[in-house]
Amino acid sequence: MRKVIFGGASSLDNFIAREDGAMDWLMWSKEVSDIIGDSMKRFDTLLMGRKTYEAAAALSPKSENGERHNPYGHTKTYVFSRTLKPKKNTGIEIISENAVEFVRELKLKEGSDICLMGGGDLARPLFDAGLIDEIGFNIHPTLLGSGVPLFYEMKRQIDLELIECKELKNGCVVLSYAVKN
Repeated sequence: MRKVIFGGASSLDNFIAREDGAMDWLMWSKEVSDIIGDSMKRFDTLLMGRKTYEAAAALSPKSENGERHNPYGHTKTYVFSRTLKPKKNTGIEIISENAVEFVRELKLKEGSDICLMGGGDLARPLFDAGLIDEIGFNIHPTLLGSGVPLFYEMKRQIDLELIECKELKNGCVVLSYAVKN
């Protein structure tokens, strides 16, 4: 069965963006880019909510007709949203159905691992349903004080087992955990 890995970047105080959605505090470097590039080879599918998609799409180039294409190239990308309308030839599939049922079925299909990017709003019901297998985050040495939280209140305690802890030259720490079910 395919694994779902919840990943991204957060401040030390558990925020993935400022209150206004800005991520200007992220500390990008070649080392971080290399880690992201290496880790993305593990996945053939990406999952994200509307807000994460809109933030990623804003950074991707527009086509000749003004449409934004999949910021993750040819990786199959599903965006969970009740408000976005499907657009042709963008490489993105908009999913308005129940995320838990969709991901449960997706895990049973042939393929590589699945990356769940971004915020905890989409991750919360998937954690509650026991569908997330690993967590991997780049923790930045920044205290934002407020913003968009990485984790929201959940129905149960989720125990983790450390897979890897790596200190980066810029002071960030990359952590990977297996979810103990």
